[in-house]
Amino acid sequence: MNFDTYSDADFKHSIWSALRLVAIAVALGSPLVFWKLGWPSAVLYLVGALISGSSLFEWLRLMTAVMARMDAGGEKAAGTRLTPLLIGFFLRLALAVLLLYVSLKFVHGSAYALIAGLALGVAALSIEGIRLLKSWTV
Repeated sequence: MNFDTYSDADFKHSIWSALRLVAIAVALGSPLVFWKLGWPSAVLYLVGALISGSSLFEWLRLMTAVMARMDAGGEKAAGTRLTPLLIGFFLRLALAVLLLYVSLKFVHGSAYALIAGLALGVAALSIEGIRLLKSWTV
């Protein structure tokens, strides 16, 4: 892959790969957190991972719509109305804040487990970025 030829399909592939990495981290990390810190911390880890994964998916949806609109030359492309996507984005953001509040208030686990779950998206995107850099330089 070349930096000059990075396409919409490559972007989608990168985000889906990052989502797959988040799912693998959840499958491997949840039992470890449960074993080491107990079920409340495992629940907080899962809440963080859910928020992180849904953020990646939402970013995929928004960027796909924006890129389709840009490819159409600024005209309204079929199926790329941004208003419903933006409303959904802000509703998901409000739901994430509510979920964070409720989980911290009522599930008395380790906040570090929650932070670890939230960091999964950043870690997965970082790994994908390193993979892209490696493929461009080799």
